Amino acid sequence: MALVEYRRDGRICHIRMNRPKKLNALSDEMVIEMRSAFDRFDDDLEAWLAVVSGEGRAFSSGADVMQRQLRPSDELKRLGGPQGRGARVEDLLQRMVNWKPVLAAVQGYAMGAGLGLALECDWSVATVGAQFRVAEVSRGLHGNRLWAVMREKGAGIFADEVTMSDRVFSATEAQAHQLVNAVCGEGRQIEACLAYAEEVLANPPLGVRSLVRLRRWRLETVQREVAMQMEGHRLYLTEDFRESASAFAEKRRPGPFVGH
Repeated sequence: MALVEYRRDGRICHIRMNRPKKLNALSDEMVIEMRSAFDRFDDDLEAWLAVVSGEGRAFSSGADVMQRQLRPSDELKRLGGPQGRGARVEDLLQRMVNWKPVLAAVQGYAMGAGLGLALECDWSVATVGAQFRVAEVSRGLHGNRLWAVMREKGAGIFADEVTMSDRVFSATEAQAHQLVNAVCGEGRQIEACLAYAEEVLANPPLGVRSLVRLRRWRLETVQREVAMQMEGHRLYLTEDFRESASAFAEKRRPGPFVGH
């Protein structure tokens, strides 16, 4: 079974994460399949816009902790973090050639890396019951990339709050702080995306793509600045990171933490 499904309907391409039993947790293999799907979309001259969604109860619950964060320390050091080679979620929308718009249809959970993917899409809708979370801090990481993207999108001090507290926030809060464009009824996220897609597709495509490219360039610039500032921290090699991952795997509360 493919972890990512791809189909095209006229000008619109549908890319669906298909790991519902794991709440579409992003393993290395799944991210690589996502990369392949986005490349296929980018290369298809008949596809002008893509809708990204998740099968089942979640858009994506985030990175696959069992695979990524429980890697041996020497492997984490060699890879420069929990992600595998060619499996960085933050690269998915930044390595295109034709810069076609991508919309996110969010339901259920959009957390950690899943939240990051939704934020980087060019337009997003969430069902009224959708739940969002910056999960990185509770996993022993800094979450600064998501913080930077949220502040760039206009979330201001709300980004500070939800990043440091690790609390879940609602679709209504996300819309109020400019993190999603619209909120819809349960089960209507694809419908809402398609309605907006028709408005976008009514315009000359090259002008749209120019704006998409500028928008993503701006987001990438902000993320690179944060990455450079955090380069020496390497939190993925700390005992706090290891304890957080172990606690998740063992279904217990983490701690005590070392703190240095």
